Amino acid sequence: MTHSKAERIGILTSGGDCPGLNAVIRGTYKAARQLGYEVIGFQKGYEGLVDPVSYVHLDDQSTAGILIQGGTILGSTNKGRFAAISGENTRIDLDPQLLRGVRRTIDELNVRALVCIGGDGSLAVAQQFHEQGIPVVGVPKTIDNDLSCTAFTFGFDSAVSCATDALDRLHTTAASHERTMVLEVMGRHAGWIALHAGIAGGADCILIPEIAWSYDNICSKILSRRSAGRNFTLIIVAEGATLPDGDLVTCEQTLPNRRASQPRRVEDRQVRLGGVGNIIATELSDRLHTETRSMLLGHLQRGGGPTPFDRFLATQYGVHAMRLVAGGQFGRMVCYQPPNVSDVMIADAIGQLNKVDPLGAAVQTARGLGISFGDLLPEGSVFGPVSMSASPTTSIPASSSVLLPTSGLPVPTATLSNF
Repeated sequence: MTHSKAERIGILTSGGDCPGLNAVIRGTYKAARQLGYEVIGFQKGYEGLVDPVSYVHLDDQSTAGILIQGGTILGSTNKGRFAAISGENTRIDLDPQLLRGVRRTIDELNVRALVCIGGDGSLAVAQQFHEQGIPVVGVPKTIDNDLSCTAFTFGFDSAVSCATDALDRLHTTAASHERTMVLEVMGRHAGWIALHAGIAGGADCILIPEIAWSYDNICSKILSRRSAGRNFTLIIVAEGATLPDGDLVTCEQTLPNRRASQPRRVEDRQVRLGGVGNIIATELSDRLHTETRSMLLGHLQRGGGPTPFDRFLATQYGVHAMRLVAGGQFGRMVCYQPPNVSDVMIADAIGQLNKVDPLGAAVQTARGLGISFGDLLPEGSVFGPVSMSASPTTSIPASSSVLLPTSGLPVPTATLSNF
């Protein structure tokens, strides 16, 4: 590698792909060029930072037309040497030699700051970079919407749109054949996709990790619909919803060639969820002696172009990331607190997953529509208990900022002169 005199901004996309990644890249690039920086993109996530270093120069041509494009032009990976989280919240310290290699790459390429676009695992890596003095800014990316300190992550709205469309399509075939349909969606340990798509797509039952459920209660819902002349039922279940006995269904349970004693590789530390929908469909069919079908939506939720909302949000995130860089505010993550885009310390965002509040407004809305969560409400109750506390993401520490009247976006006061 040769040392360049030009100050650069580095961008990388890490973890699972989702719609909106390219919109962030574009927004970051355009804002960086306005400030006079060169921009390079590291390929295949954090792996492109060291042994071997792999990056491309971004310019007007390479970023043209990517606003509406799904995936990421830089490539990404959720495997490899940069695993910083195991399970839900367990931290794994990175190899010090690996961190020294990243530091060397940043110095030799004259990178002023590294914009890391990723979810909880990827931002946990960024936090360890920050602790080692590597200048980083985080951008929250995940279809699961499970990052704390932000109302929405980009990619979530696109995933909800995909899941809602699937429910719309299943509705007609379920009604035609008088079947019970079980749609399994992503979300890992949070039920946001299932909850939002379930309400938007007219599901009859929503099963999420945050609310315990039973087969008896689901069967009661199905039988109640039958007695009312509705001979079909739509059930949407989050992949991380545990079974009534508390078991979490994983893909490994369906792989017979894998020995139980076989050691897990580093890249397998985040367990792969999936298969709960099929188990539920089979059990309901056995209990009710009715036609039941399951559908695993899978990676269709990650693919395709971003919705207009995700394009808008991702673009704001990319520009705000550059505002943080210009102000020297490193170790921070861009976040969205409607109607403003702001920022928090990365450490505050990754300490705990953002999960659905079982007593929150969205759950109460679903209950008010007659949607069942597979639990048993007190007799005569429609909404169940109501949360009187504020949402955990409504109060967050943010950098000093002012509002631009033309955009409504908070801009750190130290960087106003640059825009």
